[in-house]
Amino acid sequence: MEYVYAAMLLHKAGKKVDEAHVKKVLEAAGVKTDAARIKALVAALDDVNIDEAIEKAAVAAPSAAPVAASAEAAQGEAPAKAEAKKEEVKEEKKEEEAAAGLGALFG
Repeated sequence: MEYVYAAMLLHKAGKKVDEAHVKKVLEAAGVKTDAARIKALVAALDDVNIDEAIEKAAVAAPSAAPVAASAEAAQGEAPAKAEAKKEEVKEEKKEEEAAAGLGALFG
């Protein structure tokens, strides 16, 4: 994950996201670098519009409210309503995972 963070930091600073810059950022943070992972990251981001990817990921982020709603359901609503809310939360989670953006590229 720190590799993706390094790329995002470079992008936010207006620097080119290339192997040398990513390596410098990681080393400055005290992270042991892996040249193959850096090369894969840079290659994967080559044709990606990072601003657009961040914007899409930001749209999927607000999912705390449905989780809170399912917690309330478990504390006293009718079982049918609670089950329906659980299904809704599962569907929203699947959508969120599908729109995970850059995070889905690197495991």
